Amino acid sequence: MDEINDRCDIKIHRELNLKGKICPYTFIESMLTLEEMESGEVLRVIVDYPPAACDVPKSLKNEGYEVLDVQKINGTDWTIIVKNTGIEEN
Repeated sequence: MDEINDRCDIKIHRELNLKGKICPYTFIESMLTLEEMESGEVLRVIVDYPPAACDVPKSLKNEGYEVLDVQKINGTDWTIIVKNTGIEEN
């Protein structure tokens, strides 16, 4: 994918479109994707379920990931930009 996010000049490595999905699936799928990514890579998550725009970033922060940006991009959708911080499971 490797593109630049217009809003904050961040290189995006992967995009996950979760439109039509609700919590907790939005969080679970975001976590699973981040676990597949390398440390330092950035994921853009697109959601259209309003609670997910708040809950996913909060939950990912609680898991130790770095949430770089959350933006409403139109009347129904949000983007959540998250950096994989290289979290390892024990």
